[in-house]
Amino acid sequence: MMRHYFKFAFSSIVLLAFSVSHADTAVDFFRAVGLDDSRTVSRLLERGFDPNAIDENGQVGLFVALRVESPKVAGALLASAQTRIDQANANGETPLMIAALRGSVEWVQRLVERGAAVNREGWSPLHYAASGPEPRVAALLLERGAAVNARSPNGSTPLMMAARYGASESVALLRARGADLRLKNDQGLDAADFARAGGRDSLAIELERVAR
Repeated sequence: MMRHYFKFAFSSIVLLAFSVSHADTAVDFFRAVGLDDSRTVSRLLERGFDPNAIDENGQVGLFVALRVESPKVAGALLASAQTRIDQANANGETPLMIAALRGSVEWVQRLVERGAAVNREGWSPLHYAASGPEPRVAALLLERGAAVNARSPNGSTPLMMAARYGASESVALLRARGADLRLKNDQGLDAADFARAGGRDSLAIELERVAR
């Protein structure tokens, strides 16, 4: 009985030590991500640290690297065979989505070439690209097969997002690629309504005219 107790106690101590060590390693990892310290990140990965670990906010390392613009770390994570390229954060956002929102043509290209999915249920990378500043990102995703009339959980389309938040060139691009101006979301709003809500009255008038 005593031998069993000591064996159990020793196993518990080892497990606790491992948990503490892993937590410390995670802190080091995400600190390195924020500092674009690819040397530390690569060293941790070589030691077996999981590149798909999440931080206290539910974010994965690659997503954070792209969000805070740590290109060397993003490259190291992208190069790791263990990195799950489409692992989403706590909000269901993938690395491709944040790269699209930031308008980074280079990173969108690299992520897609690594196998990132251009279509997904709910909010899609094209929704994010349409909301961002760079129409070339939306064009790239469309060329790779992104659904132009993808519907978000509330029924909104990429065109609606572009009409309110994105570049006017993105609106024109989506229209040219077949975006349906007559679609409405769950609140009964169409792309023209989104444009007007964003203070873009002239765009709203144009969209209404074309939709007739």
